[in-house]
Amino acid sequence: MRIAVVGAGAIGAYWGAALHRGGAEVHLIARRAHLQAMREHGVRVLSPRGDFTARPHVTDDPAEIGPVDYVLLGLKAHSYPSCGPLVTPLLGEGTAIVAGQNGIPWWYFHKLAGPYEGRRIEAVDPGGATSAVLPPERAIGCVVYPATEIAEPGVIRHLEGTRFSIGEPSGEVTERCTRLSEAMVAGGLKSPVEPNLRDDIWIKLMGNAVFNPLSALTRATMAEICEHPGTGLMAARVMREILDIAARVGSRPRISIERRMRGAAGVGHHKTSMLQDLEAGKQLELDAVVTAVVEIADITGAEAPTLRAVHAAAELLAQVHERALRQIPRQHPEPAPQIPDSPRQGGTR
Repeated sequence: MRIAVVGAGAIGAYWGAALHRGGAEVHLIARRAHLQAMREHGVRVLSPRGDFTARPHVTDDPAEIGPVDYVLLGLKAHSYPSCGPLVTPLLGEGTAIVAGQNGIPWWYFHKLAGPYEGRRIEAVDPGGATSAVLPPERAIGCVVYPATEIAEPGVIRHLEGTRFSIGEPSGEVTERCTRLSEAMVAGGLKSPVEPNLRDDIWIKLMGNAVFNPLSALTRATMAEICEHPGTGLMAARVMREILDIAARVGSRPRISIERRMRGAAGVGHHKTSMLQDLEAGKQLELDAVVTAVVEIADITGAEAPTLRAVHAAAELLAQVHERALRQIPRQHPEPAPQIPDSPRQGGTR
């Protein structure tokens, strides 16, 4: 089994290292100091489950690798429309693409039986640009639960979780899903093949679409948002609206708002990835996590007033933030698309 990880940052490098440990042929695509460190010393994983080092092939040139069985995407979703140069050299006739992203995936309505089947979501597939690069028929869905961070170049600190839930957009349990699941289990990961993976997507969105924008707007941690009476009530209301939107497209996640709030509060004083990106001067991952949910509300006729208010404020924040970033001189401009080396990924991002 040949696997390429495009964007071997915190999650991507951990994912690839575990698969390599399990016996798969793994190729990591990374950049800069992280690339050099992994070339020289391998991927060092520091984990409460036991430290280990893996030595997969590491490169910044996908043409060195050629077609593989699976392409795993560790990129942020807003990089997908421009990731063609990184992904196209890796695609063979039967190559599957597995995106370890947050939020609504570009393939969401692909093979979803019902009135919205085949519908394109502009927020994550603008003008069909993402589908042109990442054909939905190649997609295997994935919901990432581990939390990891880059402790230093080439060193991944695994904080919690080992579950990568996967599933076909059609809901079928296929051989390509089963093989990938077995490879991940061999590497020490949990990888259930879910016939209703969209339910998992909405469960994670109950956290991401709530706490990411609220934390960026308030600069507060997850625990602080839950503990404050006003923002705690706002978070619960957004979750309720998200469950209504999910039901309108046929998903009914089996989790209560109370349990989801307790889980978020239990994370403690953790800064979400959106707040971390804001503080680090990086583009905010708003489109897949919030904008796409609002678009589905528009498609289905859901009112979602609290979600829309949070989205409007976060969208303005993102616009102001991006204007500020454009005014910062860059001594070494990077060509698009960029392979992110985000310091922390996964978990409650």
